[in-house]
Amino acid sequence: MPFEIIHTRPARASEMPYAPAVEVTGQFGLLFLSGVAALELYHKHPHVVEELRLPDDIVEQAHRVMRGIKEILDDRGLTFRHIVKMTEYVTDMREADAIHRTMAEYFGDWTPSSTIVCVNNLSASGARFELDVTAVIPY
Repeated sequence: MPFEIIHTRPARASEMPYAPAVEVTGQFGLLFLSGVAALELYHKHPHVVEELRLPDDIVEQAHRVMRGIKEILDDRGLTFRHIVKMTEYVTDMREADAIHRTMAEYFGDWTPSSTIVCVNNLSASGARFELDVTAVIPY
């Protein structure tokens, strides 16, 4: 892969659920994914209430988010290891650990750089987690 995880303190890398930075070099493309919430990836706009029924369980919401991202990655022949940057949007920071445990099921030992932001509301009523990512496409 044309990128390297940057840890200025390698001995403490295992304490982090993300990389402080990822350096990308060489010839490559970038794939920018729109924010994915626990909704079906394709749903009507304006929103139809029947399509917006979300589980209350944050772990199930996180799985739905990750499956939505996987659908896009699969379409481009990529994996979660191609993701170099993500922005997490949560409505309750206390749920971050459960979300990160769920995300680890998809990322494995890969930890892209990340930012987490706590917001009042997301795109759909009841959505508590949304994720947007940037992936590298090696040529």
